[in-house]
Amino acid sequence: MSQSPSNYEAVIGLEVHVQLRTASKMFTRVAAGYGQPENTLTDPVVLALPGALPVMNKEALDKTIKAGLILDCTIAPVCKWDRKNYFYPDSPKNYQISQYDQPICVGGSVEIELPGPSRNVMGEHKKIPLTRIHLEEDVGKLNHGASDSLVDYNRAGTPLMEIVSEPAIHSADEAFAFLTALRTAMVQGGISDCDMEKGQLRCDANISIRPAGETKLGTKVELKNLNSISFVRDGIAHEIRRQIAVVTSGGAIVQETRDYDGQTGASQSLRSKEMAHDYRYFPDPDLMPVKVDEAWQAAIRATLPEPMFDRQRRYMDQFQLPYTLTSVLVPQLALGAFFEEAAQLSGKPQAAANWIANDLLRELAAAGVDLAGSKVRPTHIAGLVKLVESGIISSNSAKEVFVEMFATGDQADAIVGRKGLQQSTDTGELERWVADAIAADPKAAAGFRGGNEKALNAIKGAVMKASKGKANPQLVDAIARKQLEA
Repeated sequence: MSQSPSNYEAVIGLEVHVQLRTASKMFTRVAAGYGQPENTLTDPVVLALPGALPVMNKEALDKTIKAGLILDCTIAPVCKWDRKNYFYPDSPKNYQISQYDQPICVGGSVEIELPGPSRNVMGEHKKIPLTRIHLEEDVGKLNHGASDSLVDYNRAGTPLMEIVSEPAIHSADEAFAFLTALRTAMVQGGISDCDMEKGQLRCDANISIRPAGETKLGTKVELKNLNSISFVRDGIAHEIRRQIAVVTSGGAIVQETRDYDGQTGASQSLRSKEMAHDYRYFPDPDLMPVKVDEAWQAAIRATLPEPMFDRQRRYMDQFQLPYTLTSVLVPQLALGAFFEEAAQLSGKPQAAANWIANDLLRELAAAGVDLAGSKVRPTHIAGLVKLVESGIISSNSAKEVFVEMFATGDQADAIVGRKGLQQSTDTGELERWVADAIAADPKAAAGFRGGNEKALNAIKGAVMKASKGKANPQLVDAIARKQLEA
């Protein structure tokens, strides 16, 4: 008798290719880049002309070591280069320089956060172990037309990391969280821009299912052409459902490679994969092994950014920020640094965080500019917070000040002075406004005296209207209570 879908467990391993952000390609001085006319970023090394020899790009090695340190990998004391032999038009040499049995990074993990019960609640955190990270050169790109296929070698030779996870992911949500966290770590480390539309981050997923409680791996299916993180999640969810449907109907999973179409949500078989390819790896005779000593590692370790989730935990502990604010502030290093400076200058971390996460990001999005292009700097936020906290302006007036501050770049106190937005703290004037409001609304006054706290809002609202919003709300509240209780 077949099992129900809930009795199956998915087992997923990801192979993630990350293009490094370097000035030049992996084994030549020719520029690395995107969007240039076809076949202009080439030279004799890229095109594999006779006699052209490779020379290693140290920046690419530095960034791969940095990626490994960020992800808690063991950095190999010696790594070497191998030729991965295959014949395909995107590889002009008919082999790819890669790393086979001695990769530069071994082990490590990626910390992920799974969706919580709501957007306002932190989800479960866990670490997904990695098998390895190795460094290689990218291949060219085939552009398929109606009657022909053309190859562009601009991408060929670009430094490329392959980050391989253990088969330790068990849901589409976990895969999505893995890629999101990995992408953030690589961007924050300055290692890659990870733009999937430009091919800077590419992912293949190996997916199998097995009965719950089983330890043996099932027959795996490789899913390709997952060209956005959302499509990775959707494609894996689709493949898990497909495999369960096959097995529960009495069929068997065939080891194959499938193509997933994110637009239609369907997949199709590309080719069967009965056994591993024999790439006939052998050491590259033109490249020497690389020794990575402790001094090299230490120099790179000194440049590591604080991990995103460590920073989030620190913000919650040190600044007493709620999860909702920290989850907005930590994904961008620049935004986190902006907040920390504003928090220090204002002395009010939560107030500064609220202005940044809500008002500043809203205005930036509406204006279509990034943080670097904003006229509002941490000193502006701190100045505005101090004006509100000291009671010089009301919260409503502060909203008006912020919009003006964003548009002009003027400091908050200058805008307040120019617009005359200071709150009135003249108790004599406030007492007259309160007395007039009580006299004008005896029903509200009687309601408050009868125990209806909400009735006081009508009195306070009348005072704020009379003062054109300049009355200090706290003083109005205190004076109104005193007069009504007299």
